[in-house]
Formats: sequence, C-alpha cells, structure tokens
Amino acid sequence: MKPSSPRSDNQTGTPGRPFAVTPDEPLEQALRETLAQRVAVPHRLPVDPAGVALGRARRARRRRTVAGLALAGVATALATGGMTQLGGQADRPTTPTVVLGDPRGVASLSAGPVAPAPPQPSTDGGVDLIVAGTLVTVSGQRYDLGVGPVERAQRLPEHGGWLLTGAVTAAGRTLWLVPAGGEPRALLAGADEIALSPDGRQVAWRDDGRLFAAGIVAGQLVALVAGPPADAVPVRFVGDRVLLRAGSAGGHRWWRPTPGGSPGPVAPDVLDVYGTRPDGRLVARVRAGARSCLAVLDPDLTPATTRCAPTPAADGRGVVSPDGRWLLVNGRLAGADGAILVDLAGTAPPSRTAGPVIDGVVTWTDTRTAAYVDRDGALARLRPTEALAGQRATSTPVAGLGDGVRPVLVTGTDPG
Repeated sequence: MKPSSPRSDNQTGTPGRPFAVTPDEPLEQALRETLAQRVAVPHRLPVDPAGVALGRARRARRRRTVAGLALAGVATALATGGMTQLGGQADRPTTPTVVLGDPRGVASLSAGPVAPAPPQPSTDGGVDLIVAGTLVTVSGQRYDLGVGPVERAQRLPEHGGWLLTGAVTAAGRTLWLVPAGGEPRALLAGADEIALSPDGRQVAWRDDGRLFAAGIVAGQLVALVAGPPADAVPVRFVGDRVLLRAGSAGGHRWWRPTPGGSPGPVAPDVLDVYGTRPDGRLVARVRAGARSCLAVLDPDLTPATTRCAPTPAADGRGVVSPDGRWLLVNGRLAGADGAILVDLAGTAPPSRTAGPVIDGVVTWTDTRTAAYVDRDGALARLRPTEALAGQRATSTPVAGLGDGVRPVLVTGTDPG
C-alpha cells in the first residue's frame, strides 16, 4: 500500500515549520527589547482632551449651519407661496431662504411629542411658566418639553405656540419652536446670542463673529440676511432695526438688517435698554459722569431727558409697560433695593419701591399688571394703581421647585 499523499487543504494538523527559529536569535531578541522599551516609557498626550471636545463642538456647529443652508433651496421651493422678506429692497429683491439650524432634527434632545396632560389649576399671576422642563400655561395645561435648560421663553401670537431660547453651551444657543400640542423643533443652533422681536416674527443672532437676521414664517426661518463681522450682540428689535450691545468697547448701536447694511456708530454711555415708548424713543440706563441714571433716548441714542433718582441697578432688569406709561426696574430708592415703579408720563409721583428685587425678565400681561420672578423663586404680581396706594407687589410660591431649579417666566402671554 502506498502512503497517502499530503492534503492540499488546511484541515491537517499544524504544519511543520520550514526552518527552526529559536528564541535567542538576534532578530527576535531585538524586537522583544524594542517593545519592552516602548511600554516602559510614558508618552504625553498629543492634545488636550477638553480642547478636542470644544473644537469638535465648534466644527459640528459650522457643519450644521452649512448643511442647513444647503437644504434651504429645497425648503424654499416648497414654501414659495407668498413668503415675506426681511430687509429686502424694492429694486433688489431678496430670495426667501429657509435656514435650518440643525438638519438632524431634535431626536437627540427631545423626549418625544409634546402631549398635554389633563388640565391642572391655573398658574397664579396670569402668565405661563416653565418649571423643571415642564411648561405650565395660564389655563393649566402642562407640556413636558424635553429640550434641556431654557433661559428665555416667549409666546407666539394667535395661539401659535412658544419660542424657547436655550441656555448657552459649548456649542452655542439653540432656538426652539414649540407648536401648541406639537413636537419641539430646532429653528437654529450654535448661536452666540439670540434676540426675538416682540411679536415673535423676527429673530437676530450672532454666530462666529457675524450678525444674522431672519423672519419666522410658518415655523421656518426665512429671508436670511447676513451682516458683517461685528464686535456686538443683538439685544432687541425696535421696528425694522436691531439694537446691538457693543462688546469690548461697551455701549449700544443700531443695525438695520439689509443686504450690505453695517452697524451704526456706538453710543458708549447707553448701558441698558428697557423698552420703547409709543413715540419710538427708548428708555434706558445711561452713564452720567460717575453716576448711573435713567434716560429717554432720541432715535440717535442720545439722552433727551435724564433722571438720576432712583438709581437703576447694573443688572439691566426692567421693562416698559405696553402703553409706555410705566417702567418697572431694579434700583435703589431711599437707601433700599427693590423693584422700582417709575412714572414716565410725569403725572403721578415720579417713583416708588413697589416690590421685591426682580430676578429675571418682567412681563406686562396688560397695561395694568406686571409679573416677574423674585430672588426667592416666587412669582410676584404688581399693579401700578395698587403701588401708588402704597401696596407692594404680592408674591406667590411656585410649586414644583427643587434645589437649583428656578421658574422661567414666559413673556408675551395672552391671559385670554
């Protein structure tokens, strides 16, 4: 019998080595020594992990913005029926552009559709509140938002829902639209600062040192206007202009968001702006020598009238009533700090301490009632007629507050 020939497949035993190699050969010995030396020597990290994370966040923000602009043409084609333009010119039309701040949607941030729970007792003070991620409306409806920390909130007119401005993060701020009974949607992401018009139909923001503005139509950002690089951030809309707070230089300046429009000169002594009177003039805190005073500003931001008593606080918290008659502002009067009610028309006592210190935004639910959150997290409600009679604002504790949780008052609330 002939011995069988070796199999050509790999189902045999371990093949024999073609030649012998011993552990003490020079090549293997050198390799062992090299590996041992590399393990023994610690190596420094080539970069800072925190720096890498921040860099990735910035690059992701830019990629989202670029991707959103790339999708703008498709969205515009679907929404060409009569969209408005912001800052357009009669002889130089601007193509409506839909800006998507985060084209990936909100799946990573939202816990799901916003479903109203059964009606709860109405909130005191006639305002909507956000408490620990839950929106509680005047009528008692509760919405679990699931969008992370919210810094500012504004109700849209005609039951259009709410606009929420997220807290600042390493990747910037996010603007959310929350339709009534719908799912939160990110309108833009990665902004340094965001300012909304009082009616919620316009938005301005700063991103990577440049100014931008757009209209808000049908839940989308349209008619994008890109401004020049500027060391300033938007703080409020006044008509068709945006008021900017200057950066390192301080002061305020105007910007009209039109193609090629540049910010105007800086008014260095204008420190804070509280609102607008019916004639279009602003009410502001200004620098008057070494003092801080209240002033009514002309359209070019120069003081027309100045009042140095009371002394307005440096936190910039305060707002003018819708009819332009009253200013409720943090300040010091007769040696005491508090919320000061100032009569801008000059027909009543000029000013008086009307309530506890304001800690956040102030909203006027109408010309007769203002509401704000005080330092204790309670909701304060103030009526000028009661304040003039010597009655201070009443404060009501807000249910559901825990350690480190403060309520966010929604502006633009329609109590009806």
